[in-house]
Amino acid sequence: MLFINTRPDDRASVLTQALSEAGYQVEALPLLELVAEPFSEALQQLYLALAETQVIVVVSPTAVDIGIRYLQQAGLQLDQLKHIQWVAVGQATAKVLAQFKIASVVPEVETSEGMLELPLLKQQVHLNKIAFWRGLGGRQFMMQQLQQQGVEILNFVLYRRQCPEQSFTKFPEIVKKISLNQPVAVLISSEASWNYWQQLCGQHPYAAAWVYLVLGSRLAQILRQVRDQTAQGFNIIQLENLSASEIIQRMSDWQGHV
Repeated sequence: MLFINTRPDDRASVLTQALSEAGYQVEALPLLELVAEPFSEALQQLYLALAETQVIVVVSPTAVDIGIRYLQQAGLQLDQLKHIQWVAVGQATAKVLAQFKIASVVPEVETSEGMLELPLLKQQVHLNKIAFWRGLGGRQFMMQQLQQQGVEILNFVLYRRQCPEQSFTKFPEIVKKISLNQPVAVLISSEASWNYWQQLCGQHPYAAAWVYLVLGSRLAQILRQVRDQTAQGFNIIQLENLSASEIIQRMSDWQGHV
C-alpha cells in the first residue's frame, strides 16, 4: 500500500514516520503551503476591536504564529486579551497556543461542524462578536453559520494558501513508481487541498481507483458528489481527526474489508 501524505511540510513528518513504522510506503506530496499576508491598516483596526470580542477562533498553527506576531505589531499585548475565550480547530493548534500560555477549547471532531457543536458557540449566551484568525478562503461555512445567527465576525485573513510548485513536478515522479494494481491511499484534509489535488492529477486514470482519506462529513460529501457526477470508482474513508492513530486505524479497518 502506497500512502500519499499531502500535509504541509511542517506538519507531515510525524504522520509519515508513524505510517512507515506501521509498514506503509509513504510519499510526501504537500498540497498546501501557507504564505503570510502583509500587515495592513485593516488588520490594525481588527486587532483594536478585540477589546470587545468574546471569542477568537484559531484555525491552524500558522494562524497562531502570524496572529501573535501581528498582535505585537498592532501594539497590543496578550495580557490585554484575558477576557477572551480561545477556540483551536485541533490539538496541533492548541499546542502552539499553549506555547504562548493560552488555554483553548478544542472540538471533539476537528472540523467547522465540530467547532459549531462546542457549547460556548452553540448556546451563544451573551455572544455577539467572534474573531477568526484564518487563511484566505478558509472556514467560510462556519463564519456563515454564525453570521446567520446574528453574531458579528471579525475576519482576520492572516495568510493565503497555494499549491507548492515542486508538487507539480513531483506528482508525475510518484505516479511512475506505482506498479500496476498497487493500492494507493491519498490524504485530503480540506476542500482547498482537494481542489489542488484535482488540478494536480487531472485526468490521470489511476486516481479514479484510489482510496481517499478525508477529514469530516462535509468534505466526504463533496468527494461523494464528485464521484457520482464523474462516475469514478474511488473509495472514501471519513476521518474524525488527522492523528496518526486515527488514520492507521481507519486504514486497517478498510483493508480488512477489501
